[in-house]
Amino acid sequence: MKRIVSLFFLVLFFTACKPTSAIITSKKEAEDKGIYTPPIAKKIIAKKELHTKAEKKKEIVKKSKIIEVEASDYIVNTADSSYLVEQLINLASTKIGTNYKSGGITDEGFDCSGLMYNIFDLYHIKLPHSSFEQSKLGAVVERENIKKGDLIFFRTNGRRQINHVGMVIEVNADEIKFIHSATSSGVIVSSTKEPYYQKSFAQVNRILL
Repeated sequence: MKRIVSLFFLVLFFTACKPTSAIITSKKEAEDKGIYTPPIAKKIIAKKELHTKAEKKKEIVKKSKIIEVEASDYIVNTADSSYLVEQLINLASTKIGTNYKSGGITDEGFDCSGLMYNIFDLYHIKLPHSSFEQSKLGAVVERENIKKGDLIFFRTNGRRQINHVGMVIEVNADEIKFIHSATSSGVIVSSTKEPYYQKSFAQVNRILL
């Protein structure tokens, strides 16, 4: 009887000590079973990334250089024109919905050249307040070379002289989208696919290199 009791306790001991599940030998297995989550590594932010938008804007403006081509012509060279273009487009987009106002250059209302004058002026790029005079700036570019940030010009209402301007914000194979201030709608985005602008298109100028 004593021997049977001893065997019973021996069996009970081994049963209690037997693992109920397989031993996990790696973090990968622990992750797979959902009992281990690796710590999220903190991103080391480079000093360059710590710049605020305002600081970046100042840096770009500081690096901008105006080169005089003729008395009334200039092209702006900047260390990072792609960044500057995106900022100009972002700024122009915040003006969407603003009313049209003849001669307007503020958020109270813009005419077409006044809108261009306003958004470029923030970056210390001075444009004349006239679509015709703006069409004399920089260099005229061919259709296949048009880029975002270029100025697009039109002769509307059968005019012989350029009288309307916008800024290119998107270029597709068969379409250019531009932001401008229209007399009927205020600041909007339009397309060269629209018959009115298709018919009145004049040229595209690049003033940012």
